[in-house]
Amino acid sequence: MSPLKRSNNLAARMGRWSASHWKTAVFGWLVLVIAASVIGYAVGTKNIDQKDANVGQAHRADHMLRDAGFRPDPQTEIVLMQSKTSVSDPAFRAVVNDVVRTVTPFTTIENLRSPYQAGHADQISEDGHSAMVEWNMKGDSTVATKRIGKLTAATASVAKAHPGFYVGEAGSISSGKALNDAFNSQLAKAGERSIPLTLVVLLLVFGAIVAAGVPLLLALSAVAATIGLVALPSHIVPMDQNVTAVILLVGLAVGVDYSLFYIKREREERAAGKGARAALEAAAATSGRSVLISGVTVIIAMAGMLFARDKTYLSMGIGTIIVVATAMIGSLTVLPALLSKLGDRIERGRIPFISRSRRENSENRFWSAVLTPALRRPLASAIAATTVLLVLATPVLHIHTAQTGLDALPKGIPTVSTIQKLEKSFPGNVVPAVVAIKANTDSPATTAAIGELRSEAIASGQMRNPIQVDVNPTHTVARVTIPLAGNGTDAKSTAALHTLRDRILPATIGKLHGADYAVTGGTAASVDGNALLKRSWPIVFGFVLTFAFLLLLVSFRSIVIPAKAIVLNLLSVGAAYGVVIATFQYGWGESILNFRSNGGIAAWLPIFMFVILFGFSMDYHVFILSRVREAFDRGMKTEDAVAHGIKTTAGVVTSAAIVMVGVFSIFATLPILDMKEAGVGLAAAVLIDATIVRAVLLPATMKLLGDWNWYLPKWLDWLPQLEHEPSAPKRLPDAVPAPAA
Repeated sequence: MSPLKRSNNLAARMGRWSASHWKTAVFGWLVLVIAASVIGYAVGTKNIDQKDANVGQAHRADHMLRDAGFRPDPQTEIVLMQSKTSVSDPAFRAVVNDVVRTVTPFTTIENLRSPYQAGHADQISEDGHSAMVEWNMKGDSTVATKRIGKLTAATASVAKAHPGFYVGEAGSISSGKALNDAFNSQLAKAGERSIPLTLVVLLLVFGAIVAAGVPLLLALSAVAATIGLVALPSHIVPMDQNVTAVILLVGLAVGVDYSLFYIKREREERAAGKGARAALEAAAATSGRSVLISGVTVIIAMAGMLFARDKTYLSMGIGTIIVVATAMIGSLTVLPALLSKLGDRIERGRIPFISRSRRENSENRFWSAVLTPALRRPLASAIAATTVLLVLATPVLHIHTAQTGLDALPKGIPTVSTIQKLEKSFPGNVVPAVVAIKANTDSPATTAAIGELRSEAIASGQMRNPIQVDVNPTHTVARVTIPLAGNGTDAKSTAALHTLRDRILPATIGKLHGADYAVTGGTAASVDGNALLKRSWPIVFGFVLTFAFLLLLVSFRSIVIPAKAIVLNLLSVGAAYGVVIATFQYGWGESILNFRSNGGIAAWLPIFMFVILFGFSMDYHVFILSRVREAFDRGMKTEDAVAHGIKTTAGVVTSAAIVMVGVFSIFATLPILDMKEAGVGLAAAVLIDATIVRAVLLPATMKLLGDWNWYLPKWLDWLPQLEHEPSAPKRLPDAVPAPAA
């Protein structure tokens, strides 16, 4: 750091203070992490009530039923029995009776129904080789979930006693518990695998145990603090049950990235001959500033999820904003404090066979070889890179979102095989439509209208028996359950739902004076959720792009830099979308990743991927361009500054990208389809961004634009001047005039 001028940007001041008060910074951080964890445990995290998670018409129907004393989900459990023998065979009847006799003593069930009871012939399949025993679970879903284990164990004992028959239980409670258990187990495994993988990469990058351990510990402590902190807002905005996993992945990624940027710069300054304090101040003023800008940019991107108007996105947005802010603050305070205290001891635990000169080389020779052709032939390189990205993004033109259906559920999860057998033997019975009708149910007109509804539903050919009608105790609301064609989330089910909502109900219940109605159920929830997300896309995208542009405009005092950053990031995200669509919607990756395509991608994935990937892409972009601007401000030509900036940052950007690709790729190995899609999409995007975009397209376009990169119109000259290289005088005035034509 030049003795003539010390940097006074916020990151530099934070770094200097932390280095001078290392005990306060380090122990203050530990107190924060411990206090957040203790408070979070004491307060408890409130999760989204799944009974209130639907949107649109499904949400309105849920509330109509709940206000009338119904549970929107009747919590039906089904035991399916199948055999080559007919249901009229005494042996088949004995199995059914054994199931009924086994579950009858349980006081946690109600409304037990046998297929041999009068009026329940619809519990026998058309081919006469399958039958169902049904009941409803008492209590709310939380209570029922705690009680379901003993019932599934009891029905499993019946299955064991009758090896010649298929006997399996499934239902909203047993299936939900099995899926949640499997999901949480797989997420835990992903977390367990990601930590050692990250440590291995960091060991390869730094070649020393202490240097590798500091970023990982800082990132994990930021994650721990955030998990505790989200408990507080969860009592105002309930959290999705999977927000902890997202916090782990995002926190691990950004925490490690920021530490990498900081430590690598500090070591580079030391290798250049600066003293310990001077090197630390230089890292704080430069890489620290990049961390600050990157962190704010990522937070803005994550804030885009708050505009999706969906409870899951809202909770994910809050969780990711907190973890990014926490990791950023830790990197700007605790990290310089630790570096000032450790000094050269950060090199302890050196790993043999990793060359020190390779680690401390300021310019990466491999990336120099990659970058040279891009700068030598910038137009051809830009056209080639853009063409590749556009080709990869082509499938976006045919994007189709779909909720994960029964055919895509992992076969190893309990109840899935029973669900699939039920769907074949009793089509539509697994995910029926539930119609809430608010009217005087004792009225002859209402009774007649419901009768017409039943007749029209069957006559449509898109709905099936058994159609069940229940009335609340005050006879003000009726609940009509109607099985739909299809598997609940496919085109057949969606078409049947639209027929029910748009044609049959208006022509029957809609003619009742003063009556109100709405449709919920699995298919309705899927359709309404997709519709909301599609309406939210423009708002989320517009918010993220606008604020990212403004932040980069202020940071780099250029309108070209932010405009180009947005275009490059959109190309990167679009290419990642294309990879996901081709792999999962087209099914090109079925044999490699061991899944069965459901003809679409998860409805929640496009917005989630855009927000996460745009944030991470801007992370790299800010870090690289800050280094380029430093060199430019020292007096280098734009071409030389680009070459120097990218070569000197390529190593750390590559290392950070490897960490992210490795962590996200773990998700691609999970059996749950949605997680596979997220893993492939995130890994592909980071890989594409760190290679094609940052190593080819960015330098090529900067070479083509030359001094236009720094162009700022005169009317924006009032923007604040944020220093990039405080130790040297500015090369150009604030507003770079447009080059002469």
